[in-house]
Amino acid sequence: MQPIRVGIMGFGRVGRQLYQLALQDERFDVVAVSDIGDAAILHNLLTKTDHDLDVRLEDNYLVSEGGRTRMMSVDRPTETPWDVFDVDVVIEATGRFRSLVDLTPHLDNGAPRVILSALPEEQIDRVVLYGVNEDSALATDQVISAGSASTTAAALLLKTISDKYAIEQATMTSVHAYTSDQSLQDYAGADYRRSRSGAENIIPNETPALEWVQAVLPSLAGKLSAYALNVPVQVGSMLDLTVGFTEPGIDAQTINELFIAAEEKQPQLIGTTDDPIVSSDVKGRSQSLLFDLQGTMKAGQRMMKLLAWHETLGHSQRILDVVDVYAGLDGNVQKEGS
Repeated sequence: MQPIRVGIMGFGRVGRQLYQLALQDERFDVVAVSDIGDAAILHNLLTKTDHDLDVRLEDNYLVSEGGRTRMMSVDRPTETPWDVFDVDVVIEATGRFRSLVDLTPHLDNGAPRVILSALPEEQIDRVVLYGVNEDSALATDQVISAGSASTTAAALLLKTISDKYAIEQATMTSVHAYTSDQSLQDYAGADYRRSRSGAENIIPNETPALEWVQAVLPSLAGKLSAYALNVPVQVGSMLDLTVGFTEPGIDAQTINELFIAAEEKQPQLIGTTDDPIVSSDVKGRSQSLLFDLQGTMKAGQRMMKLLAWHETLGHSQRILDVVDVYAGLDGNVQKEGS
C-alpha cells in the first residue's frame, strides 16, 4: 500500500509530535515540513524532545529509516510549493492561520486538502472530531478542522455520558497548560488578561470548545457553557465538568462504570485511572481523554462533578486519524505502491 503523503506547516510542539507519530506508522509519509525556523534548530528541538529518535539533518532534509522529509523556511501558506512534493494532504499546525482566506492558499499551491490542527475562526467545510463525528466526513471536503485537544476531550466526555443519560445542563472549566501564543513575561497583547505572563499567572480565558462540541453534538445545543483557565504548567490539561441530569439517582459508581466500559470499547481514545495523578502524569498519553475515577463526585440530587485529563500528543494522534479517514474516502489507502 502506498502511504499517505503528508505536508506539515508549523513545526512547533504539535508539528513535531505529528512527525514523530508518522515515523512510527506506515500509513503516513511526511514528505515536507514548512516552518519559519532554521532547519538546524528545528532538528535540534526534535531530537531534544525525543532522545531516542534516530533522525539526522542532511542538506535541509530530515533523514531516518522511514524516509526523507524536506525542510522549508517559509512564513505563509501563500509561499509553500506543495505541488512540488505531490502531497495528498497538508496539516496546518502553526496555530496562526485559521480563516478561509489564510487556508485556501494551501489548496491553490497544490494541496488537495488542508486539515487544521486547531479550531477555525469561521465556518469551513467540516469540523471532524475523531471518535465523535468522523462518519460525517465527505470526500468533497477540502478545508477541515480536526478540532483541538480540549474540544475532542470535551466531546468524548459529553458524548459518553449523553449516549446513556439525558443531560439537562452542563458547565465546564478547561484548566489548560499555557500555550506558545502566550507571553512568558507581561507584554501588551490582544486583551488585558492575556497580556500577563503565562508562566506566572492563572489566566481566565474564553474557550470556543463547547461552541464546536454543540455543533457536532446537536442534541446538547443550548445546554452547555464553558470558560478556560490557562495555568503555568507546560504539559497536561484538565477538564472540570459539572453535569445536571434530567433524572435523579445517578451516582459516582454509575458514572465511573460508564467510562470503564467506554475504555474497554475504545481504548485508543478513552482511558481511565484510579491513581491520584497530577498534570505531568498525563505526558505521553496518546488517548484523547483520561477519565479520573477519583475525581467523580456527587454534587446534588441530579448533579455530578467529573474530572478528565488530556495532552497534545492525543490530539496529534487524532489529527492523523482524521487524515486517514479522508484518505479512505479518497481511496488512497487502497492505492498500490510501485
